[in-house]
Amino acid sequence: MRARVAHLRAWRGRHPRAARVVWWTATVLSLILVLGALLLPNRLESLQFNRFTRLPVEAVLGASLLLALPRRPRIVVAALGGTVLGALIVVDLLDMGFMEYLGRDFNLVLDWGLLDDAQSYVADSMGRATAVGAAIGLVVLIVAVFAVMVLATVRLSNLLMLDSQRSTRVTLIAATVWVTCSVTGLQNAGVPVASYRAGGALINKGRQVQQTLADEAAFGKEARYDTFGATPPDQLVPDLRGKDMIFTFIESYGRSAVEDPIMAPGVDRTLDASTQALAKAGFHAKSGWLTSATYGGSSWLGHSTTLSGLWVDNQQRYRTVMASDHLSLTKVFKKTGAWDTVGVMPGVQKGWPEVKFYGLDKLYNAFHLGYQGPKFSWSTMPDQYALEAFQRLEHGRTDRDKPLMSEIILTSSHQPWAPIPKMVGWDEIGDGSVFQGIEAAGKKAADVIADGTASKQEYGKSVSYSVTALTQWLERYGTDDTVLVFLGDHQPIARVSGNHASRDVPISIVAKDPKVLDKISGWNWTDGLKPAHNAPVWKMSSFRDKFLTAYGSTPHPSHG
Repeated sequence: MRARVAHLRAWRGRHPRAARVVWWTATVLSLILVLGALLLPNRLESLQFNRFTRLPVEAVLGASLLLALPRRPRIVVAALGGTVLGALIVVDLLDMGFMEYLGRDFNLVLDWGLLDDAQSYVADSMGRATAVGAAIGLVVLIVAVFAVMVLATVRLSNLLMLDSQRSTRVTLIAATVWVTCSVTGLQNAGVPVASYRAGGALINKGRQVQQTLADEAAFGKEARYDTFGATPPDQLVPDLRGKDMIFTFIESYGRSAVEDPIMAPGVDRTLDASTQALAKAGFHAKSGWLTSATYGGSSWLGHSTTLSGLWVDNQQRYRTVMASDHLSLTKVFKKTGAWDTVGVMPGVQKGWPEVKFYGLDKLYNAFHLGYQGPKFSWSTMPDQYALEAFQRLEHGRTDRDKPLMSEIILTSSHQPWAPIPKMVGWDEIGDGSVFQGIEAAGKKAADVIADGTASKQEYGKSVSYSVTALTQWLERYGTDDTVLVFLGDHQPIARVSGNHASRDVPISIVAKDPKVLDKISGWNWTDGLKPAHNAPVWKMSSFRDKFLTAYGSTPHPSHG
């Protein structure tokens, strides 16, 4: 080490001008990095120049502390401060990504597991090599951020001690300026000059952790209470006896698909045409809005909220509900003993213990449906194939002595919305090989995923495809006793729905028997598949109880 220091000093003596340039460059970069970390916002739309022209109080307090410490403790504290700033940068970037894709901040307690899901999504959408490369690059970047921030804070701490008296005066002046700006409310381009952004972020994250831990116990008590938990089987949904019930979720089918100026024209034409085609086949529909518990992703939270009647807006609540005896809407039909129950979930590619909570006698995942065609990005198979397989394996069976209750998750409208399947003749579907040419001719995910306008356009097309596949299936295979409930699980990501979009999703109930829709006439839903802008909006968690009540179920609460 001494030899290296001596060599460095000798180099400085031989090249004083270059040494000064290097010294000033390293110092200025260190200052920019530290101030940038302290002022970095956690929202993409806030990444503006005026956010970085503020005076952070954390820098003033940090300088004051370092000036008061002896050399060794000062270096240790400076290194710890750099580590904290590195962590703050990483969390701010995670907040940006989560807000963009899920409409909320990153949760330090619950969301680490979602990073693995993100990698799987990248692998399914853009290839395993891209996912592995991105993961390695991300790890290297995070390590570099921590290392650089530690070096920067240590360098600045050493700089303070080159002239401690001058540094003290400058620190006092900065403190006076900050207090003055804070008291007077001085602003620059609408942003306060006096900043406590980093400290506020740390406090908010601490509160989030506390609230998350407190929520676990409170929600556990809530989940143990069930309005219909003790209802005898013969008093559950008596007005639907004999009906083939189908509950279908369409991935990312949100209010924006129906009302956004870019996407709505195509989707609305599909809804109107499908309403008319169903009417010719004898089916009629009513539609409204539900406010989803999730946004942009985490579809399972929307599914469980709808079917449990509980507000399941994070992974902790989801685990609590799945481990409980709370009565899911689908399990209601199993409890009666009057229905066979099945699930068709082409997006499930591994073990799925949730089948118990949902009360499904049989589950068809991605490997059980006989598909031999290509994947369409994340989606393992086109919705049209999944529905035809459902018809072949379950709905079309003639040896059944009970009606069927089905839960179906359609995935073709899952991001990145490229390539998108196209409808083929129902008699041509076969084992799915017919989709080979369609997938090969479609757009690539990489061409759509970063382009906001293209994402909107392709998203709208994907929703139209899913709605068309589902309604055509109903026209072709529906009977007098078929009742279809279909809805979106959440809005698409902010790049498509907008930074301030609602969390509303459309929901429709379709049936031939007029008595089925008469039961919900008091809901004031819109006739047809397209809900009116001013149609009723309910929390998604309220649907289960409203549905059970409408169809004759008698409340008998249980308390766990």
